[in-house]
Amino acid sequence: MNRINQLPFVTAAEAVKLITSHSRVFMQGAAATPLKLINALLARAGELHDVELTSISLYGNIEWNRPGVLESFYLNSLFVSDNVRDWANSERGEYMPVFLSEIPRLFDDGILPLDYALIHVSPPDQHGFCTLGTSPDITISAVKNARHIIAQINPNMPRVLGEGQIHVSSFSAAIWEDTPLFEVNYSLKEDEATRKIAANVASIIEDGSTLQMGIGSIPDAVLKALTDRKDLGVHTEMMSDGIVPLIEAGVVNNSLKKILPGKTVATFVLGTRRIYDFVDNNLSVNCLSSAFVNSPNVICQNPKVAAINSAIEIDLTGQVCADSIGTYQYSGIGGQMDFMRGAAMTGGKPIIAMPSTTHKGISRIVPNLKDGAGVVTTRGHIHYVATEYGIVNLYGKNMQQRAKLLMSIAHPQHQEMLERAYHERFGRLPASYKPVLS
Repeated sequence: MNRINQLPFVTAAEAVKLITSHSRVFMQGAAATPLKLINALLARAGELHDVELTSISLYGNIEWNRPGVLESFYLNSLFVSDNVRDWANSERGEYMPVFLSEIPRLFDDGILPLDYALIHVSPPDQHGFCTLGTSPDITISAVKNARHIIAQINPNMPRVLGEGQIHVSSFSAAIWEDTPLFEVNYSLKEDEATRKIAANVASIIEDGSTLQMGIGSIPDAVLKALTDRKDLGVHTEMMSDGIVPLIEAGVVNNSLKKILPGKTVATFVLGTRRIYDFVDNNLSVNCLSSAFVNSPNVICQNPKVAAINSAIEIDLTGQVCADSIGTYQYSGIGGQMDFMRGAAMTGGKPIIAMPSTTHKGISRIVPNLKDGAGVVTTRGHIHYVATEYGIVNLYGKNMQQRAKLLMSIAHPQHQEMLERAYHERFGRLPASYKPVLS
């Protein structure tokens, strides 16, 4: 039976007519952002009142700045993305600090009861089951708890195996939208500094390690530097293009993992069409709930976990800000602490990898975090820090030792500033300190 022909498809405008005032609406994120449904809902500005929208990262052109949207809708973001950043920082938006591993609990325990879920799924199979495609993550819990599910069915959405199956009978309404998925090519942002950082990170990753890669060009570049390793595994929050060549070459075979051995495990997929095609109906890939994948108690069961994440800035004592620029909410906690802690618990390598400076030349290694900055990874959790000038391990080091180590991998142009800060905080520089000059 052709299940697609049996579905009573409606237009996006008709589908979102189900949504009423004074309700909370979940929106699936990343490459599975149901853009057609979201923008159709925002087009109802003026008709609706007091509608709260919640999600993690959204991608694509979210038309939130059209007239009336901010009067009708409120954004309660669980991870702020570029296309709604100003909205989240406005009077009609907010950010909720929460570990990605614990977001499903917000829905399961009724802390954030959901009235509607807008989702983006693969076409149904012969039995009527769609998959949540590239982003099962927190969406598994959202669809389990929402009173009504409105689906955007897309033939371009890969059928991703794991936990994210959902039957068409669960849909209160469905639209058919044949549109390309949002693509991100992280390798295009790679530069010389990125390659040096990647080499420094790769230098401490052993054969048999289990990898977690965060978002961005640095994790992607690290993967390119691991072609000579053996028996690597993947248990990661995000899966992107860089992992495919390592799987195809047999470098990643997941043979030594304790959790789902033989399987590449992720909670969402984001990249180019290459990765979307690779995960389509691929039995070797499991995309599962973030409650499971990001649980430190699960992560630590794998061998030699290497968790690679980034930061906005880090102070001389090892406090990591990764979610805000001062009080301006830039992104979110996400899964950084989930994996930093999980890696540490297994005796692995929790790694913060970042350029030594911003694009404007401002040092990311600073005497003190900006006023109002959020601490995502605490100085009690920090281990390895890598820049293009080296990699250091802060674990087991006191405050002065940490400051010396971080100064050694800072940009040479900022050494003098950091030395002055060290002197003001700790007294004169120890004779053993040798600044990096080039």
